[in-house]
Amino acid sequence: MTRNLGQIDRIARFVIGALLIVLAALGTIGAWGFVGAIFVGTAFVNFCPIYRVFGLKTCQDC
Repeated sequence: MTRNLGQIDRIARFVIGALLIVLAALGTIGAWGFVGAIFVGTAFVNFCPIYRVFGLKTCQDC
C-alpha cells in the first residue's frame, strides 16, 4: 500500500470518524454511524483505497 493521504486529510478523517462512532454508540444517529471506523482505520494506515481507484493523492511528498 502506497501512502496517499495528506496530514489535513488524515486529521479530518480521524475526527469525523471518531465523532460518528461516538454518536452511534450513544444511539443518536443509529448503527450506520459505525462506518466511522473505516475513516479512523484509513487515517491510521495513511491509505484510502477509493483514492487509489480514482488516482487521487492529498499528500505533497508521496
